[in-house]
Amino acid sequence: MSPARGLPPEPTELIYPPRPSWLPPLLALGVSLVLVGLFAWWVYGVVGAIIAVVAIVAWITRAADETSRLPRRQRPVTAVLPPVPRRRPGATR
Repeated sequence: MSPARGLPPEPTELIYPPRPSWLPPLLALGVSLVLVGLFAWWVYGVVGAIIAVVAIVAWITRAADETSRLPRRQRPVTAVLPPVPRRRPGATR
Protein backbone atom coordinates (compact mmCIF):
# COMPACT_ATOMS: atom_id res chain seq x y z
CA MET A 1 0.00 0.00 0.00
CA SER A 2 1.12 3.47 -0.68
CA PRO A 3 1.83 5.22 2.64
CA ALA A 4 0.56 8.60 1.44
CA ARG A 5 -3.07 7.74 0.80
CA GLY A 6 -3.44 4.13 1.92
CA LEU A 7 -4.34 3.04 -1.62
CA PRO A 8 -3.12 -0.22 -3.11
CA PRO A 9 -0.43 0.03 -5.80
CA GLU A 10 -1.23 -0.26 -9.48
CA PRO A 11 -1.51 -3.88 -10.68
CA THR A 12 1.49 -5.24 -12.54
CA GLU A 13 0.16 -8.61 -13.68
CA LEU A 14 -2.56 -8.97 -16.26
CA ILE A 15 -5.51 -11.35 -16.01
CA TYR A 16 -6.80 -12.98 -19.18
CA PRO A 17 -10.34 -14.32 -18.61
CA PRO A 18 -11.79 -16.56 -21.32
CA ARG A 19 -14.39 -15.20 -23.69
CA PRO A 20 -18.07 -16.13 -23.14
CA SER A 21 -19.04 -19.25 -25.02
CA TRP A 22 -22.09 -21.31 -25.97
CA LEU A 23 -20.00 -24.47 -26.20
CA PRO A 24 -20.55 -25.80 -22.63
CA PRO A 25 -24.38 -25.64 -22.90
CA LEU A 26 -24.15 -27.13 -26.38
CA LEU A 27 -22.09 -30.02 -25.01
CA ALA A 28 -24.67 -30.50 -22.24
CA LEU A 29 -27.44 -30.60 -24.85
CA GLY A 30 -25.56 -33.22 -26.84
CA VAL A 31 -24.96 -35.43 -23.81
CA SER A 32 -28.59 -35.03 -22.79
CA LEU A 33 -29.74 -36.12 -26.22
CA VAL A 34 -27.45 -39.14 -26.05
CA LEU A 35 -29.07 -40.12 -22.74
CA VAL A 36 -32.56 -39.59 -24.16
CA GLY A 37 -31.57 -41.70 -27.15
CA LEU A 38 -30.74 -44.59 -24.83
CA PHE A 39 -34.33 -44.76 -23.58
CA ALA A 40 -36.29 -43.30 -26.50
CA TRP A 41 -35.64 -43.25 -30.22
CA TRP A 42 -32.03 -44.04 -31.22
CA VAL A 43 -31.92 -41.10 -33.67
CA TYR A 44 -31.86 -38.71 -30.69
CA GLY A 45 -28.72 -40.43 -29.47
CA VAL A 46 -26.98 -40.13 -32.83
CA VAL A 47 -27.85 -36.45 -33.18
CA GLY A 48 -26.75 -35.85 -29.60
CA ALA A 49 -23.44 -37.63 -30.16
CA ILE A 50 -22.75 -35.50 -33.24
CA ILE A 51 -23.58 -32.30 -31.34
CA ALA A 52 -21.42 -33.38 -28.38
CA VAL A 53 -18.40 -34.25 -30.55
CA VAL A 54 -18.62 -30.99 -32.49
CA ALA A 55 -18.92 -29.00 -29.22
CA ILE A 56 -15.92 -30.78 -27.65
CA VAL A 57 -13.72 -30.25 -30.71
CA ALA A 58 -14.72 -26.57 -30.99
CA TRP A 59 -14.19 -26.02 -27.25
CA ILE A 60 -10.72 -27.59 -27.29
CA THR A 61 -9.78 -25.64 -30.43
CA ARG A 62 -10.93 -22.34 -28.93
CA ALA A 63 -9.13 -23.03 -25.64
CA ALA A 64 -5.90 -23.85 -27.49
CA ASP A 65 -6.24 -20.67 -29.55
CA GLU A 66 -6.80 -18.51 -26.47
CA THR A 67 -3.91 -20.16 -24.65
CA SER A 68 -1.54 -19.61 -27.56
CA ARG A 69 -2.28 -15.87 -27.46
CA LEU A 70 -1.15 -15.52 -23.84
CA PRO A 71 2.26 -14.03 -23.17
CA ARG A 72 5.00 -16.61 -22.63
CA ARG A 73 6.32 -14.98 -19.47
CA GLN A 74 4.94 -12.52 -17.04
CA ARG A 75 7.29 -11.30 -14.36
CA PRO A 76 5.49 -10.75 -11.05
CA VAL A 77 6.74 -7.73 -9.15
CA THR A 78 4.26 -7.74 -6.28
CA ALA A 79 4.65 -9.20 -2.83
CA VAL A 80 3.40 -12.65 -1.98
CA LEU A 81 -0.07 -12.61 -0.47
CA PRO A 82 -0.33 -13.63 3.18
CA PRO A 83 -1.86 -17.09 3.79
CA VAL A 84 -4.49 -15.65 6.14
CA PRO A 85 -6.71 -12.74 5.10
CA ARG A 86 -6.30 -9.58 7.11
CA ARG A 87 -9.09 -8.46 9.38
CA ARG A 88 -10.06 -4.92 10.10
CA PRO A 89 -9.29 -3.72 13.61
CA GLY A 90 -12.28 -4.26 15.85
CA ALA A 91 -14.07 -6.56 13.39
CA THR A 92 -15.58 -9.74 14.77
CA ARG A 93 -16.41 -12.97 13.01
